[in-house]
Amino acid sequence: MNDPEFGVRDTARPHAAPAAAAQGPRVAPPTLSRATLLLLAVTCGAAVANIYYAQPLLPVISRTLGVSQGAGGLVVTVSQVGYALSLALLVPLGDVLERRRLVSVLLGLSAVALLGAALSPSLGTLLLAIAVVGATSAVAQIVVPLAASLAPSHQRGTVVATVMSGLLIGIMIARTVAGLLAQLGDWHLVFVFAAILMAVLAVTLRLVLSPVPPPEHTTYPRLLGSIVALVRAESLLRRRMALAAVGMGCFTVLWTASSFLLADPPYRFGPAAIGLFGLAGVVGAAVAMRAGRLTDSGRGRQVTSGGLVLLTLSWPVLAVAGVGGPVGLIALVLGIVALNLAQQSLLISHQSAIYHRAPHARSRVTTALMVSAFAGSTIASALTAALYPLLGWPGVCGLGLLIALAGVGTWVLELVRPSPSEPLAVPSAATGAGVDSPSAPATGLPRKPVEEAACGQKVRHA
Repeated sequence: MNDPEFGVRDTARPHAAPAAAAQGPRVAPPTLSRATLLLLAVTCGAAVANIYYAQPLLPVISRTLGVSQGAGGLVVTVSQVGYALSLALLVPLGDVLERRRLVSVLLGLSAVALLGAALSPSLGTLLLAIAVVGATSAVAQIVVPLAASLAPSHQRGTVVATVMSGLLIGIMIARTVAGLLAQLGDWHLVFVFAAILMAVLAVTLRLVLSPVPPPEHTTYPRLLGSIVALVRAESLLRRRMALAAVGMGCFTVLWTASSFLLADPPYRFGPAAIGLFGLAGVVGAAVAMRAGRLTDSGRGRQVTSGGLVLLTLSWPVLAVAGVGGPVGLIALVLGIVALNLAQQSLLISHQSAIYHRAPHARSRVTTALMVSAFAGSTIASALTAALYPLLGWPGVCGLGLLIALAGVGTWVLELVRPSPSEPLAVPSAATGAGVDSPSAPATGLPRKPVEEAACGQKVRHA
């Protein structure tokens, strides 16, 4: 049986045609060409890469600016803080502002901030520029719901998978690109390259995309308040948020601790060799494209179940990497591929589910999901940093396994007591009632779905 979360198609029954005609002119169904989809995926990856370029450059940045490595490390901290604040405060604007203009403006601001970072003469000015870079890089999380709104519902899982794969690939290769460019020139060249790329993407998207009017019109305070109301009222959203925190937590444990593992005995690899292991993560992201097609065919719950099983099993495999030698390297590569495949598949299933549940609030539920994922990442990073000096690689693998098992427990609860999954019919912010109008209380009963057309209008299906 198909999963009701993902089974809606943008087609009407033949006998419903007269009723549709009586309602007014037919609205064209959403369309999204492959070229445009690829452009959006590249935009996601390039935008999120901006907050990862500096990580392998910290030693040379510190030397150039004449500061300690501890002070230089603030570059990464500031970018992450800017990104987190933007997730909470900026991404929801995608539900009330014209999305094409919003994306283009943020990409343009990111280009200016990156150029400012490249020209910074001191640590203070660099931190200011990087804070803006982090904030504007959250445009990636506006592009994802934008792509979802342009896609027919029977292809939405594939579209989300493609765009999210671009995002994850951007994270994986950012360090490699930064290292290569710094080798050719210096760290300034990395930010100049990123600035040019952002400017090109801003202009291209402005020219290629048609205007995408917002699905709602409301005030900014009410918009933010509706996010809290959605989280409070929607058990599906809350559980998917918990699972997103689990997946990103495991992801962070792996990539934080693996650098220590590979730099220490028995491997003793240098930074360039360590960076190459990110390519194994790219393989996992590419394979996860299949998860999008499975969600489109009505197998969203199976994707989630399989992703959690794979996430859990990846940790015993990764634990073998601690023995070193060829066996350890093979185990590490297989574990990286498995964990990244699981994380990407899970994130695709989460976004497909919540986008179907709240088609009028895709930017806001993206905010809720990604803030939760970022919180999970932050907590996991702190725990990994504390545990690795005490328990080493086996200890952090045990931590990752416990986090994954917490996700399994959350999903068992969802399977035993399923959350309502049919689309909400009434925009939350417009009514000021959280998720439902007074005439449609949050009872969990079936509601008529609302889908966004390519022009941003809403189409009610019989």
